[in-house]
Amino acid sequence: MKNLTQQRVAAVDVFRALTMFLMLFVNDIPGLKNIPHWLMHAEADEDMLGFSDTIFPAFLFCMGMSVSFAIQNRYRKGDTTTQVIAHIFRRTVALIAMGLFSLNSGGIEGGLSHAWFTILMVIGFFLTWGVYPQAEGARKHLFTAMKAAGILLLAALVVYKDLHGKPFHTGWWGILGLIGWTYAVCAGIYLFTRESLRRNTAAWLAVTMLAVLSHSGLIPAGYGSRILLLPFIPSDWTLHAFGMSGVLTSLLMQRYARREHPGRFIGMLCILGSAMLVLALASHPYWIISKIQATPSWLFYCLAAFFPLFGFFYWLTDVKGKAGWFDIIKPAGTATLTCYTLPYIWYSVQQLAGWSYPEALGSGVPGLLKSLVFSIIIVQLTGLLVKGKIKLKV
Repeated sequence: MKNLTQQRVAAVDVFRALTMFLMLFVNDIPGLKNIPHWLMHAEADEDMLGFSDTIFPAFLFCMGMSVSFAIQNRYRKGDTTTQVIAHIFRRTVALIAMGLFSLNSGGIEGGLSHAWFTILMVIGFFLTWGVYPQAEGARKHLFTAMKAAGILLLAALVVYKDLHGKPFHTGWWGILGLIGWTYAVCAGIYLFTRESLRRNTAAWLAVTMLAVLSHSGLIPAGYGSRILLLPFIPSDWTLHAFGMSGVLTSLLMQRYARREHPGRFIGMLCILGSAMLVLALASHPYWIISKIQATPSWLFYCLAAFFPLFGFFYWLTDVKGKAGWFDIIKPAGTATLTCYTLPYIWYSVQQLAGWSYPEALGSGVPGLLKSLVFSIIIVQLTGLLVKGKIKLKV
């Protein structure tokens, strides 16, 4: 598709918006009673692909698709490689920091409650990483002071947590932290592979192979593992394979997608999906399907769905022009980070005020409808905040 990097690809925004909307939904349904088990996350040792287990990797797939477009646009605007690396570093640090704050928001003994800690944390996020308009003079100094206040607030929360609870720890890094690590790996690889489809395919295969090898037991522990698997990078490479799959998809789209003749690109994605299904079936006897364990079978089953599913959304939105069908959730695709953090505020306010839903909304179909409506409301509030120039962006 000519000049694809200079125009907005509707399928990318729609796929990301739908994924973010569903993330809100699956994050709200835990605690509901009498709902189908397949909607939930599988347990750590349970051999099952729950619907909730597909949402986070779908988001990583979307993130990977955005990497190539974002970096290409920065070079097009005149950024040097040093500036691009600095941007990748700042964005990675921001995502990891937010992930760690979310992970460490509990475990406070006395004083500031978990709910107030969370509210102050989100305020700190918006002050530090909010989008500020271009300004001069006094307004520019005000915005600089607000950013500084956000950094000081977050630093104070770290100190407070250390003094009144368990010190900050990495643990599993939190959702945003894992996204940050995957972004760093995919963006770092892309700096070397750039628009070369051959090099990116090789990188995708290498990362996927590392994801399999990390669970195979074939790599000797100790020195060999430290050199090849780089264990300081979390996720056993499985999450990074999702991200690199998105990068590969975006480059295939730039090379082969044509709105007038979409069959070639969509056919490629269907072939990739079929190949992933074969690998999923072949790997399943050796590893259970487990998001928590990040097993290869989980990776392959998810990718077997993601590749052709994105092809369908490309056909529906960019070829058939039906992107407007998804306007109700559009803010979730363009202000994703803002959308993700808003529920933290609601759950904290709900806890502080002692509000609870009617008992009828705590189970079954009414409970699921409640979570669905809640997700729509959060997306619409995100849209209102964006119109008011309030938005998180890293």
